[in-house]
Amino acid sequence: MTTSQLSLLQKYFQKGILVDTNILLLLFVGELGRERISNFGRTDQFTPRDYDLLIELLKRFKVIATTPNVLTEVNSLLNKLREPARKVFSKGLARLEEIYIPSREVASSNWPFLKYGLTDCGIADIAQSKYLVLTDDLRLASYLHQKGIDTINFNNLRTF
Repeated sequence: MTTSQLSLLQKYFQKGILVDTNILLLLFVGELGRERISNFGRTDQFTPRDYDLLIELLKRFKVIATTPNVLTEVNSLLNKLREPARKVFSKGLARLEEIYIPSREVASSNWPFLKYGLTDCGIADIAQSKYLVLTDDLRLASYLHQKGIDTINFNNLRTF
């Protein structure tokens, strides 16, 4: 981890980290079984080592935040795994802080809604000065960084 990334972790350990869809999906699929990570279409770019890295990273934060839109996306993807995925997801919700902003507010905010959509604009709205964003979406990470929103691209933490 770079000194810049470490300083972001220190800056936000009390405030929290806002986790994007693919990373949250990695967490839940890994909880179902490490062997499933590489065998599930949406997480097949990750490894069990990435899951371990994610667990260690999330332990550093008092708050793990997300949005209803991220959770809906994760739920839809996990539904492809059926049981026990729903049980793992249901149990995992207890440790997440879900932050809601009405969709009409997100769509009318200053974020480029037509380009980034509801989920990513919601993340941008919620994260401002409040949360560190953890994503694997390079386009989103670059945009948030441009706008002064602290972001870590999970791919930059991974070892290949």
